[in-house]
Amino acid sequence: MHSDPVATSAGVSAWRNWLASPPGRYVLAWQQAHFDAAVSDLFGFHALQLGEAGVDALRDNRMPHRVRACRPADLAEGVTPDLLIEHFEELPIATESLDLVVLTHVLEFAADPHQVLREVDRVLRPEGRVIVSGFNPVSLWGMRQWWTRAIAADAFVPRDGQFIALPRLRDWFKLLSFEFDRGRYGCYRPPCRTQKWLDRTRFMEDAGDRWWPICGALYCVSAIKRVRAMRLVGPVRRAPLAKRAAPVAIAASRGVARLPARRETTDQRYM
Repeated sequence: MHSDPVATSAGVSAWRNWLASPPGRYVLAWQQAHFDAAVSDLFGFHALQLGEAGVDALRDNRMPHRVRACRPADLAEGVTPDLLIEHFEELPIATESLDLVVLTHVLEFAADPHQVLREVDRVLRPEGRVIVSGFNPVSLWGMRQWWTRAIAADAFVPRDGQFIALPRLRDWFKLLSFEFDRGRYGCYRPPCRTQKWLDRTRFMEDAGDRWWPICGALYCVSAIKRVRAMRLVGPVRRAPLAKRAAPVAIAASRGVARLPARRETTDQRYM
């Protein structure tokens, strides 16, 4: 039996309200722009987005079959997913049938995030790609989230769960068959609740990207599923070489005669 920390209606409602707030819109704008750039040059046949975080991560992708899936608890007005999945730890999808899987704030709020990654590894084809977005605990937003939870106050991001640091996520990739491809941090403004202060701290966006890039509030990374080829073990037995036939001698009146060497003649017409 699965226990999802964000499956309660109160938690889902708080998450939707936060996404509609100024910091939520700030996060959605950055994520949508990054997803559009990340998936536009990926090709294949089947793509899947897991999670409903207010973004359409596959809208700029060119694959013919694109599916958006979410949990029944995440359904909201205006949300029309293609597939409902109760638990992302058990995907009702055939093995090695997808070319791209996008996880929008799924791992940090899942009951068993490593099992979710194992399922993604199962459904992806060799050389398939997974893209993950999440909140960075090594940031001003992560520090505020930790502090408010420590003193039992209202958290800045109103969802229970565990923010996953990028080094930890890369270790999970290594344990499976994923090779880390590329990633980016973003959203360097402080955790302000009002649009006024978010606008006043706009200058921190460029400064953070240059001077403290690993301290962005969000990250978006991708990895490729690698399947190693089979390697033969033991000595390699070579087939014996075929024996060459002995040269045929031409009999002459006295002993054995050799054929005279062929002389090249030059056509006088081309001299």
